[in-house]
Amino acid sequence: MTASGRQGDVIVIGGGLHGCSAALHLARKGLRPIVVEQAHTGRHASGVNAGGVRRLGRHPAEIPLSVAAMEIWHDIAALVDDDCGFVHTGQIKVAENEADMETLAARAQSLRDLGFTHEEPIRRDELRALVPAVSPHCVGGLISRDDGHANPFRTVTAFRLAAERLGVRFHQGAGAERIERAGDRWTVETAAGRFEAPVLVNCAGAWADRIAARLGEAVPLRVEAPMLMITERVAPFLGPVIGTASRPLSFKQFDNGTVLIGGGHRGRADRDASTTELDFAGIAVSARTAGEIFPLMRGVRVVRCWAGIEAVMPDEIPVIGPSATAEDAYHAFGFSAHGFQLGPIVGRILAELIVDGRTDLPIDPFRISRFDAPA
Repeated sequence: MTASGRQGDVIVIGGGLHGCSAALHLARKGLRPIVVEQAHTGRHASGVNAGGVRRLGRHPAEIPLSVAAMEIWHDIAALVDDDCGFVHTGQIKVAENEADMETLAARAQSLRDLGFTHEEPIRRDELRALVPAVSPHCVGGLISRDDGHANPFRTVTAFRLAAERLGVRFHQGAGAERIERAGDRWTVETAAGRFEAPVLVNCAGAWADRIAARLGEAVPLRVEAPMLMITERVAPFLGPVIGTASRPLSFKQFDNGTVLIGGGHRGRADRDASTTELDFAGIAVSARTAGEIFPLMRGVRVVRCWAGIEAVMPDEIPVIGPSATAEDAYHAFGFSAHGFQLGPIVGRILAELIVDGRTDLPIDPFRISRFDAPA
């Protein structure tokens, strides 16, 4: 690295969890990454999501990555010297009727056919033993016992600090205003100055399509604003993270008694202004669903609501891998509101692709060229 810190081996655009993870894994392989972030690390989706660490309910293409990521999560302190608030409470998708139960059982069988056994159907008695407060109308569920949750902002911070200890330079308030390739080097112009490196990594989240477009790759990314709310403190009643089979819900209780409610409903995002606006009708639906699954929540006060800015792809799985048009450029974006758990493994995959030229994990379903129009 030069004295000014403006030349390195890799420029990572985006300081969310995936950008921080990529920088950390690249540094662990001996490279000198530079991270440029338009706001501050963890400002958007990475720092304000529900913190779900789950394999449960994943798209089949994501499952090998999710399984590999879970191995890292269960020893996350060995990687970043912080447990990131991770607890493996298990995650359960609740069946509210027999039709839901049949759907969940079929899902578990389809995964067994693919060789995965982490999702198990459970019936009413085991559900009530694990979640005594659940409504009596619920008949069972689907459980992934070693899943859990972590603290999102603490996790992003832990990855950033671990990367900084290995010499990674983070430049915050430094959005990528201009990107050029001359010879064998990429140049990125930002408000914080000009940065150069042979390799470029696009981890720009809800702004990643704009970076991809500068490389000649148009992608149909849409911007959404997933909403969450937190309640006042309630006496402890819940261990696992709860979802439902046929309605959107993400529901968990923290050690301090507060309850986080989210799942599915969206506010309005303005990515040019980096702001979001809540849809209180959607907030009300989420609160009502929570009260129907957990009757003791009726009358509990909501004390705060918020929304992040997220990139969603048409098939709701991310783009991960090399650019199809530009040499020495790579992408990791479009995690469609379920990328948090994948962060540790996506960084490792990018480092393997850049340093080793290959990865052992199956990433072909995530290639950016899948969106190319047919000839």
